[in-house]
Amino acid sequence: MELLETYAPKTVANFLEYLNNGAYTSGILHRSVPDFVIQAGGFKIISTANGNSLAAVETFPPIANEFKISNTRSTVAMAKVAGDPDSATSEWFVNLADNAENLNNQNGGFTVFGRIIFDGMTVIDTIGKLPVKNLNLGNSLTEVPIKDSDNTQVVLVVTNSIEVTETSGIFSEGFLSFAVDIGAKEHYDVNLQLTANDPDLVFELVPASVRQLQTTPAHVATFSSQAGILFIPSVMIDAATVANNVFMKLTDANTFQFTLQSYELAKSVQ
Repeated sequence: MELLETYAPKTVANFLEYLNNGAYTSGILHRSVPDFVIQAGGFKIISTANGNSLAAVETFPPIANEFKISNTRSTVAMAKVAGDPDSATSEWFVNLADNAENLNNQNGGFTVFGRIIFDGMTVIDTIGKLPVKNLNLGNSLTEVPIKDSDNTQVVLVVTNSIEVTETSGIFSEGFLSFAVDIGAKEHYDVNLQLTANDPDLVFELVPASVRQLQTTPAHVATFSSQAGILFIPSVMIDAATVANNVFMKLTDANTFQFTLQSYELAKSVQ
């Protein structure tokens, strides 16, 4: 999952607070609706003297709604109470389909704060095809995806571990996304599309992706118009690999076309 901090900073900070507090480790995916959403963040497995038990996640105060991005397939958004836009706490969901018409236009819009990247949707779609079961433990646990069950036990879908990798950019599905400092205290979110990979890797700016930022991001690339050099400190290129010290040269100023010059491949992040 890529966290979209420049779009929903308070929501991302809230998500990371729960994550760092251990709320999502050993958490279960507790709701699955075909062609709609898979939901998590509300319940987790805890160890007791009598074995494992299912418990509700202890929540922090609700956060303000930050709806900006459409609820399209593979985006990740906060769940909330009906009729209260500013009621999101710990629960979040992955959009299995384009739910924009529905979720963008009710309850103030559902705040998208992340997106599933690399081959993550393959995993999510597999979970979405699992059978669901009513655990008879309350109204929130009526559509729980299960891996297996018999008369004595139910095997749930559990998040065993979580790792956070901080990078300046993401390269996924042919697009390189990052925030960039162009000087004079100007910062932008941009996407570059891979347009050629033989013999050089060539990227071109996607004009519609350019968005000026009002604050300086924590991890940011830099562009020197004088030298024509784009420097990205780190780019995650798959679920286990980060490229550091990525240098690109502006090779066509009319289309903002950049050619990769050099990078350092880091060790696996897992």
